[in-house]
Amino acid sequence: MGTGFENNDLIAKLPQEGVHCFPANESQIKNRRIITVILMVVFIALAVVFCLVLANKQYILGAVSGVGFIISLLVFVQTFMIEKFRVAIDYNEKKLVLRYKFSLIDIPFDSFDAREGEPDKAEEMLNNAVNKGAVTQYLVLDNVFDEACYQTSSKDLASVEDFAKLKEESLAIADAYGARNSEDAIKPNTDGRGKKDIEASELNDEDIGNIVDEVTNEHNEEK
Repeated sequence: MGTGFENNDLIAKLPQEGVHCFPANESQIKNRRIITVILMVVFIALAVVFCLVLANKQYILGAVSGVGFIISLLVFVQTFMIEKFRVAIDYNEKKLVLRYKFSLIDIPFDSFDAREGEPDKAEEMLNNAVNKGAVTQYLVLDNVFDEACYQTSSKDLASVEDFAKLKEESLAIADAYGARNSEDAIKPNTDGRGKKDIEASELNDEDIGNIVDEVTNEHNEEK
């Protein structure tokens, strides 16, 4: 069931079958795996020490270490999932599929919108503090009938070319199906009461300033 805003000429120009997958950044995956393996070893060692080695057993600290191990394990497992794809466009089923943590989020083409995004305040300040010449691009992938929208960036995907291809196809789908034009669509946030970005930062200005200062100092030391 469509929204009544479809453009059949534009729809006919879209691929009519196939699935286009866009995996996560390889270096991002490798870094997460290395970090989580190290953390798993540390947490399991702490759990053994607290629960088995110490004469005065610290079962609460052992349990906390066990929880840390489980969280690290889950993040490690998730890297294999986003390696297959972080975003996929399924032209067979006419939907866009997002992998968010351990969930798969489906957005049918007739509910889908795409637009250029922007970094949250914390990320923008960090990018300005450590300027390496590379410009990060952002893309919002949105179910216009849902409260949440989902943002990805050129540094999240396997390559800048993959990001450009995802952006091109997403905008073409959004233009063809026109869901954003529906009177039932929830409009993007313009006054603080609209859609919520699931990647939005919850840091306050003081936290952001401290992070920027720390990263800037580290960057200067490396020079």
